[in-house]
Amino acid sequence: MIWENVVLAISSLKSNKMRSLLTMLGIIIGIMSIIAIVIIGDAMSASVSDSLSILGTSNITVGVRERSFVDPDNPFYVPNPRRVSSSGRRPESVDLLSDRMIEDMRANFPTDVAGVSLSHSGGSAQARNGDDYANISINGANADYTKANNITMVSGTFISEDDVTGWSNSAVVSDRFVKNLFPGEADVIGKQVRIYRPNVVELYTIVGVYLYEEMDFMGSTVSDRDLVTTFHIPISTAKQDAAEKNHVSITVIGAPGVDVNELTARLQNYFDGVYAGNSDWRANVSNLTSMMDAVSEAMGSISMAIAFIASISLLVGGIGVMNIMLVSVTERTREIGVRKALGAKNFHIRFQFVTEALIIAAIGGVIGLILGIVLGASATTLFEVPLVISPLTTAGSVLFSMFIGVFFGLYPANKAAKLDPIDALRYE
Repeated sequence: MIWENVVLAISSLKSNKMRSLLTMLGIIIGIMSIIAIVIIGDAMSASVSDSLSILGTSNITVGVRERSFVDPDNPFYVPNPRRVSSSGRRPESVDLLSDRMIEDMRANFPTDVAGVSLSHSGGSAQARNGDDYANISINGANADYTKANNITMVSGTFISEDDVTGWSNSAVVSDRFVKNLFPGEADVIGKQVRIYRPNVVELYTIVGVYLYEEMDFMGSTVSDRDLVTTFHIPISTAKQDAAEKNHVSITVIGAPGVDVNELTARLQNYFDGVYAGNSDWRANVSNLTSMMDAVSEAMGSISMAIAFIASISLLVGGIGVMNIMLVSVTERTREIGVRKALGAKNFHIRFQFVTEALIIAAIGGVIGLILGIVLGASATTLFEVPLVISPLTTAGSVLFSMFIGVFFGLYPANKAAKLDPIDALRYE
């Protein structure tokens, strides 16, 4: 009986192709919108997560903040060295993280901490070599900086501890820097470069070249010629003229196999003890893992919210299905009367029309699914993000469209089933 009803439903659709297509249109648009939005949302979420993971999922940031400014319950909170206070106050030297504090922390977590990355912004500058130039952003770093950041060395070595303790004028530059400042030269290790800053000219020796990589969601529109790349120098050299030698923030690298969230909590407890006597400032500890989870959850919620709005078109499509089924009941009143006169029960009539509504919605759902995948794939290609298709979402969307068909087809089916066979046979 089921197969017979399916055949009857398909036959009915074929006899009214244009009307059937227009009936499906709301379902098609609704499913297409939901699928495309979910695909784009999942792709963007995956792209952001991948980009954040490059920064290091084992990294834990420790930053000094004013007690009234820190929100430890905010998963999006990331220490910003340039913003440490809600009142505009700046911490004193004794409030900051000293080298002694860092050494004590490492001594208290000997097996859990693989390193501590230190950095200091030295501002913007320009390197010149005759008519050639390269724009740079100076960054003071220590040897552990590479453990916390995704740096691929092309040649030479990164800043060493000897460079830091010796206050050397060593520099690690990008391959783009080399291309701009020394065009056509393959080996630049040992070469000296002049760095021009306002009223200052400094001389550095290149000890390493790293591969410049753009973040997926931070692409630059600047030409290669004017591109600004990071110019790494020893942190001691970067801070030699700075009045403040202590650190506003540091990055702790968890050892392999260590639970980052657990270590974050333990470090927070440790630094809470260190700053217990400081009534104005404290050390706030956070990690990228919780941020990645929060970002994924937030983007998923946004996608679901937009998809919910798009699903309104499914409601419109369902109303269209109900409307056309009511018309179909009216047109086939005599047919219903004949079937009842031949012994068909209310259940058979109801099942026939529900099946027809289900077929309409299912076909519309499949077409919408295909169009949604095509639209989503086109968008991910345009934005250069990975295509992510959830089997659960695709299957759920088609099932939901079928539910819409059954839900809105049930009223016309009940109306058809309740027709009196005598009145139906007399219907003109």
